[in-house]
Amino acid sequence: MTNQFKEKFLTHVRTLQDQITQEMQRLDPSLKLIEDQWQRNDHAGQPGGGGRTRAFTGEIFENAGVNTSCVFGKIDPVFASKLQGTGDEMWAAGISLILHPRNPRVPTVHANFRMIEQGSKVWFGGGADLTPFYPHEDDFRHFHGTWKKAAGEHYAAMKKECDQYFVNQHRDGEMRGIGGLFFDGYNSGNMEADFAMVTELSKQFIPSYFPLVEKRVNEDFTAEDEDFQLHRRGRYVEFNLLHDRGTLFGLKTNGRVDSILISLPARCKFTYQYAPAVGSPHAKMLSYYRPQQWA
Repeated sequence: MTNQFKEKFLTHVRTLQDQITQEMQRLDPSLKLIEDQWQRNDHAGQPGGGGRTRAFTGEIFENAGVNTSCVFGKIDPVFASKLQGTGDEMWAAGISLILHPRNPRVPTVHANFRMIEQGSKVWFGGGADLTPFYPHEDDFRHFHGTWKKAAGEHYAAMKKECDQYFVNQHRDGEMRGIGGLFFDGYNSGNMEADFAMVTELSKQFIPSYFPLVEKRVNEDFTAEDEDFQLHRRGRYVEFNLLHDRGTLFGLKTNGRVDSILISLPARCKFTYQYAPAVGSPHAKMLSYYRPQQWA
């Protein structure tokens, strides 16, 4: 029975990858796509699956990645002992995406949804979070409201986990964005119900985010807006390289490095003791990178 759901999940994330790609191309006709089919060997040197990476550059989306993968086989026993399952063999499939818009009035977004089997245990994980650079509070309410409606009774716990996870703890607990929802190790004991919940959640990415792109993409922006965007992208890099579990998981399971690090922005900036102008929209935005109720 598990194999049936594994096949269905892989088909689902590949279909979702196509749908997201089509929506990006609709919004940004200038978009250039590099598609790369890659393969990997497992820890024992045997064929262990691979993935389909899609890297984008364009006028609206400065750089983006929308990737799917399905990997399996032996894994490093030391790493295996840190996971939730049993034994040193695993199967994992999922979709992972990051979109870095050029206009700083348009938020950056990240999402991923995955299914993992290790030995006798199977679990789901994923979520979506928004990293805005300008205090358009109604955008934040739309994003969170979409996920709250979809997640229902699970929203509060998933939002809390997101608020606690996408955080640069070395920056005094500063979140990298304004959150969303996140879950990991999810297994209620009812595979059919879990599969239905996670796939339904994943379908909410398109309505949660792309209306914000259409709404903001033609807004004028200032040099100060762009400077703040590049500064916050630097914080994004810090999180992804220091704390992100997905980055570590990909590297520890012999994933393809360029596909893993596609989450990094094309441009970012590190400024010593950065401080926006007092009373500016950017100073206000800094106050929002803490847990708040948006839905």
